[in-house]
Amino acid sequence: MSQSLREKLSAEEQLKEAARRIFLRKGYAATRTRDIAEEAGQNLALLNYYFRSKQNLFNLVLRENTQQFFGVVAPLFHDAATTLDEKIELITSQYIDLLLQQPEMPMFVLSELRANPTWFSQQAPLMQQLAHSAFARQLVERQPAAEPVQVFLTFIGMLLFPFILKPVVQAAEPLGEAAFAQLMHERKALVVRWMSLIIE
Repeated sequence: MSQSLREKLSAEEQLKEAARRIFLRKGYAATRTRDIAEEAGQNLALLNYYFRSKQNLFNLVLRENTQQFFGVVAPLFHDAATTLDEKIELITSQYIDLLLQQPEMPMFVLSELRANPTWFSQQAPLMQQLAHSAFARQLVERQPAAEPVQVFLTFIGMLLFPFILKPVVQAAEPLGEAAFAQLMHERKALVVRWMSLIIE
């Protein structure tokens, strides 16, 4: 964390931001509270004072990351004012931008989701909401034979999978960060085009 950013944040915010970076990078089990305190430039006693335990801090970071991870999709899914095509374009663009800013997030969220699917379904009940969403209604109006869950899984898979495979893609090409980002920006138009073929 840079000195200027550290000066702008409270000690509590510094610890939470440091925890977010380390948990995303290492996961829960491999992270020590001492690592978080050192990353934040704070002492361990302050971490214990604000958060009581590593588990409490992890739960906070996980909840915020989950809300951010699924927050791109949920509001647009239920927005009756945007067309199906607009939803697809907006979700595609926003998701790819989010994942370019936080490339560790997919693996972090997915690994924790696998470890605790019940917690995730309570925090982000996307699949339960999908059947009653404007997205599903608009999809079925356009394509009566469409299965909203299948279309959703295909759509999200097209957005997430390149980031999950990022190390493999970069090693095979090889690609630097700028080249990978360019590839993902180009993918925005491709995903929109592929989705239009699926739903027509």
